[in-house]
Amino acid sequence: MSSLGVQLSIQDHHVVMDNGILRVTLSNPEGIVTGIQYNGIDNLLEVLNDESNRGYWDLVWSSPTSTGTTGNFDVIKGSTFKVILEDEDQVELSFTRTWDASMEGKLVPLNIDKRFIMLSGCSGFYTYAIYEHLEDWPAFNLDETRIAFKLRKDKFHYMAMADNRQRNMPLPDDRVPPRGQALAYPEAVLLVNPIEPELKGEVDDKYQYSCDNKDSQVHGWISMDPAVGFWLITPSNEFRSGGPVKQNLTSHVGPTTLAVFLSAHYSGQDLVPKFKAGEAWKKVFGPVFIYLNSPYDGGDPIKLWDDAKLQMLMEVQSWPYSFPESDDFPKWDERGYVSGRLLIKERCIDDDDYVSAKGAYVGLAPPGDVGSWQRECKNYQFWATADYDGYFSISNIHVGDYNVYAWVPGYIGDYKYDVVISITEGCDIDIGDLVYEPLRDGPTLWEIGIPDRSAAEFYVPDPNPKYINKLYVNHPDKFRQYGIWERYAELYPDKDLIYTVGVSDYTKDWFFAQVTRKKDDNTYQGTTWQIKFKLDSVNRSSTYKLRVALASATYSELQVRVNDPKANRPLFSSGLIGKDNSIARHGIHGLNWLYSVGISGNLLVEGDYNTIFLTQARGNGPFQAIMYDYIRLEGPAAISSSNKKI
Repeated sequence: MSSLGVQLSIQDHHVVMDNGILRVTLSNPEGIVTGIQYNGIDNLLEVLNDESNRGYWDLVWSSPTSTGTTGNFDVIKGSTFKVILEDEDQVELSFTRTWDASMEGKLVPLNIDKRFIMLSGCSGFYTYAIYEHLEDWPAFNLDETRIAFKLRKDKFHYMAMADNRQRNMPLPDDRVPPRGQALAYPEAVLLVNPIEPELKGEVDDKYQYSCDNKDSQVHGWISMDPAVGFWLITPSNEFRSGGPVKQNLTSHVGPTTLAVFLSAHYSGQDLVPKFKAGEAWKKVFGPVFIYLNSPYDGGDPIKLWDDAKLQMLMEVQSWPYSFPESDDFPKWDERGYVSGRLLIKERCIDDDDYVSAKGAYVGLAPPGDVGSWQRECKNYQFWATADYDGYFSISNIHVGDYNVYAWVPGYIGDYKYDVVISITEGCDIDIGDLVYEPLRDGPTLWEIGIPDRSAAEFYVPDPNPKYINKLYVNHPDKFRQYGIWERYAELYPDKDLIYTVGVSDYTKDWFFAQVTRKKDDNTYQGTTWQIKFKLDSVNRSSTYKLRVALASATYSELQVRVNDPKANRPLFSSGLIGKDNSIARHGIHGLNWLYSVGISGNLLVEGDYNTIFLTQARGNGPFQAIMYDYIRLEGPAAISSSNKKI
């Protein structure tokens, strides 16, 4: 096919968009992508699947009383088809599903308008959707929503999502017995007799290919013969929940490619939007771009990844797009701009200098408490990274009211600028210098780890040779290997971890996760880790402060005791926290938690070893665990916290 103007063909049960480069077929009026013709392949999508299981928007919803993260799975099928725009330069189609009271309990109480756009001369197509909950409609939870594409398994075998995360993938048949053997949970499968013999003995698990939102802008698949790339490009994170380090699925065995907008993965119910009766809500998800490419003159198909990355950069530079017809998607001149500088003032530092917050994540999110952005999941967020001098600029912000939030790698805690920022169309707001005073009461006596909301700096063991994904051998993301949580008991068969300040090395001696211990009767028990340290002098009338930042928690309870491991009441208990399941999902972080524990000086001893006992008290299974981000003991001082503008 050669490039020409966009042609639209409307049939009884299908609609076809064709621009001479590709041809996209959608069901009418459902709006399911049933066919994509490109580069000599009649259909890139899996023709063995039912038409409703090829390229679709879906969601999971549940009743407002639901306490989990699962519910009713719904492939969104339109009931009304409409042509929004049709000319030789562009076609935009709408497939809508309208809710009314007769559907209560049967369908999610949302009006959903799915849009598909094809442009002349463009090697791909765009899709976005408008979700709306009217004020007088019933309450519900929206557990997940996404787009899924199921590609042909006889063509697409090579998956790529990063320069160092790409490989030949197993076939879906390899995951099914007797070729595959399920492991501790259904998503993880040992390939015992795969069709491709070189994959034998590897583990396949879709969660091994998860990615932080900030790093997940392009991923997809390559067919070697004929050479074709299929890529999902997400040009903005504004419509994704949970901020820049929220993790989501990308591409995995199927071959499947996803654009995930809302999910509870690596977070749990905290990232499930819960809508009340009487709560009006509307949000645009997307547009995202489905990009197709092929090499020139018989070039290396693997190089299609490099071309897809370049196309991603072009899409990012084009954001916000000018061509979507919906008034609910604001164009560039209907958005605002905010700039400023973030500085850091560390208390208990001798001089009065301010330090630039280089590398800080600075964002606008709906007004809320300090750190609320990481659990915010209903509205839009807009993030940028501060430069070396702490300057930041955030563009293309929707009209509305926001707080400025930030966190800085290397410092604990969160910043919030309390003044509400009101964004209007075309505004350009310079908020000047903001000062973040990280949480601190006194000087650092010792610290373990790096405060970066991740446990990656700690010791991650090699996997059991029986359960290897070869992609992650000699790879910085070794934590993505299956079963590494079980290595704790092998490293510490009789006693739990003991860390001695000044002697131990947290990169070698601090296990990446405080997991449970499996007992001989196949039950589990919590574990207690020890931190041993000496103090030359102790002020017995003062309070010392222990800062504990967690990178993850799953049905866990952290208890802290000092110098008395058998004290009936711990000095501190977090209570039951966390549902992010990051251990089983091969993550190195979930949600961030920060605790401050006051330790009376009269509990400490001079000259000899003190011991802090960290107990993860819950032990009902292998995945109840916490990951530490950073631990610090501060000496006594009386300085209050504040965040301010100068």
